[in-house]
Amino acid sequence: MSTDLSQFYQLFFEEAAEHLASMENLLLGLDTRAPSLDELNAIFRSAHSIKGSSGMFGFNDMMSVTHELETLLDRLRKQELALTSDMVDVFLEARDVIKAQLDAHQSGREPDLERAAAVCERIKALAAGEAVPAAAVVTSPAPAPAPVAAEARAERRIEVVLPAPAQDITADAVLETLKGLGDASAVAAAPGAPWRVAMTTTASDAEVRDALCFLAAPEAIEIMAAGETSDDGSYGLFGDIAPADPAPQAPPVAQHADMPMPQAQHADHADDGVVKLGRRTEDKLSAESSSIRVSVEKVDKLINLVGELVITQAMLAQMSNKVDPVLYETLLNGLGQLERNTRDLQDAVMSIRMMPISFVFNRFPRVVRDLAGKLGKQAELKTVGEGTELDKGLIEKITDPLTHLVRNSIDHGIESPADRVASGKPEKGTITLRAFHQGGNVIIEVSDDGRGLDRNKILAKAKERGMAVPDAMTDAEVWQLIFEAGFSTADQITDVSGRGVGMDVVKRNIHALGGRVEIDTNTGAGTRITIRLPLTLAILDGLSVAVGSELFIVPLTYIVESLQPQATEVKTVSGRGRVIHVRGEYLPLIALHEVFNLKPRVKDIERGIVVILETEGRKTAIVVDELVGQHQVVIKSLETNYRRVYGVSGATIMGDGKVALILDPVAIAREAVVSAAQAA
Repeated sequence: MSTDLSQFYQLFFEEAAEHLASMENLLLGLDTRAPSLDELNAIFRSAHSIKGSSGMFGFNDMMSVTHELETLLDRLRKQELALTSDMVDVFLEARDVIKAQLDAHQSGREPDLERAAAVCERIKALAAGEAVPAAAVVTSPAPAPAPVAAEARAERRIEVVLPAPAQDITADAVLETLKGLGDASAVAAAPGAPWRVAMTTTASDAEVRDALCFLAAPEAIEIMAAGETSDDGSYGLFGDIAPADPAPQAPPVAQHADMPMPQAQHADHADDGVVKLGRRTEDKLSAESSSIRVSVEKVDKLINLVGELVITQAMLAQMSNKVDPVLYETLLNGLGQLERNTRDLQDAVMSIRMMPISFVFNRFPRVVRDLAGKLGKQAELKTVGEGTELDKGLIEKITDPLTHLVRNSIDHGIESPADRVASGKPEKGTITLRAFHQGGNVIIEVSDDGRGLDRNKILAKAKERGMAVPDAMTDAEVWQLIFEAGFSTADQITDVSGRGVGMDVVKRNIHALGGRVEIDTNTGAGTRITIRLPLTLAILDGLSVAVGSELFIVPLTYIVESLQPQATEVKTVSGRGRVIHVRGEYLPLIALHEVFNLKPRVKDIERGIVVILETEGRKTAIVVDELVGQHQVVIKSLETNYRRVYGVSGATIMGDGKVALILDPVAIAREAVVSAAQAA
């Protein structure tokens, strides 16, 4: 019976990617002077798992590379070879090759066989260079040596008992997995019950468990000699096989996955101790069943439906304000309970998309190691708050900006070892990635202990480019210059930096996510770049404001304060623009009704409300007719459903069914700066 394993490809791709990520993290943490045996074993298990599953699915190119990788790792963990930095480099290169092969199979492309063959040769060379002890060297000419076995092992007949795989794997797949270890010719299985395999092999118990690690946890697999009683005293399914049979031939007990299991294996006999194996693996199976893989499309659909539910609940709540609370007390109590349940459901569903930021942080040790080595520098990466969670959409979009910031820290921030020693610092620089929650935001910091930003150098470069930069600029304004398009302080162009492309993209991408970037630096001591992001892109905490007959939502993260101005505090600049004097500062003043061409209900500014916003290190004041209230709104894309509108980042549906536009404070603040420049 043939089995179509293509239905399990996606599971294999995901599992293999996780093993590769784990392998890379462990390799980067290895101490070549005193490698941890536990870490070497963990790396070996990852390689072995990929080898076994790739072989089962027919990806022989991946199996070949992992086989060579596994061979060298096995000698290292047995302490037959000493770990060197060259080996770590080759392991990382092999990891990249396997990842490329995985991506090729996933996208239906042909893998790069030449690159794989080259890395296999390097691994073989490292394994052969110190593998044979001096006393065992053969001096006479001889053919190519066969693989050396640790010892000749006798053939034996065993019975393997493993929990039924969670996936719909057939008996043929199990037999195919064990084929390389011996003659596995019989499988007995029933839905939901442990599987039993009779086989003849010279492999050790550990090797059998490793081969089956894709199907079950090694500690959940029981192995016993054919005919031997299991731990619970029961005889195996193939108990009639004599353990000392000189001509091993496994009987054809069952070669189909639908063979009924003996009654003794049923769960209702748990009390008499017959199914001790099932109880022993129950915890492990429960742990594996406690999480499931769900496509992002399904989660997004669920979030959209919950968003619609929130809108409907808000409509009902608004309508309930018009009914008599005495006559409709029960109805109002039910609506109150619906509101609480809706909020809990909304929080629970949103948490499904929340992922720890370690998914991003874990890729940077490799970036730091490779780039520092390329630039002849020494640097280490420290991470803090890897468990901080944020929306999956943000996780995907913040990776590129963070990568550029980390590379910038190594290239521009961290000095050469000689320069660091000369300035009284250790040779190895430190880059720190830190994440934490603050209110409704996620704060991500990228800091280094390098040279810091040079104010004079930045101003000089800005003047070279013809930028209007008065010497009286504050430090915060000077630091913001590095985000200008085409701006770079690099003395020469390299493949890492110097073209002025990157920091402007970083800023633009973060602003597109509703976040902002701040810089704090100390010359000679280092730089810290802080990114503030909303927890999620699907829900927004905002302040609703009325302008004429329209309602707008202002994101709370940008609001500093609101006030009612005095007529004497508002000034006109050159007859074109207006500013407002607030606590010693003159802030650009923008009337929203003018921006959106609306008829205001309040004509005099002093009778309206001024909302102070802070974006990109600058403050801007907007004039509205009225503050309506604070809301948590579900964001809808206006560009997708209508078109792009200046000064608007999205839209939402309010409780009365009307559409309210969500303001883009960054765009409005930029317009204020342009207007002020024109007025000057």
